[in-house]
Amino acid sequence: MKMKPKRPPIPPERHETIRRQIEAVLEGNTLSARDISVEVGISEKDVYDHLEHIHKSVDREGGRLIVTPAECKECGFVFRKRERLKKPGKCPVCNSESIAEPMFTIAS
Repeated sequence: MKMKPKRPPIPPERHETIRRQIEAVLEGNTLSARDISVEVGISEKDVYDHLEHIHKSVDREGGRLIVTPAECKECGFVFRKRERLKKPGKCPVCNSESIAEPMFTIAS
């Protein structure tokens, strides 16, 4: 019994780049990477990659990517000095893995 070869998935039609879509979604809104991934239709991992580039390009255009840092839900530790945009794995104070995601917005 032969199986039909799988067809590659057809990507959704896009009229602007993914980064421009993310920028448009973030202007005036504060969202987590998960929220952005739902809005734009890409994986959460890809959102973090795009946010790194958006962070640089928005600065050049006179805007700012504002990051509200992740926070431990158990002890309240705030990851203020964290350079990476991704959510941390666990809290350095109480070792809890229950961490609120960082939030992102673009201000002009």
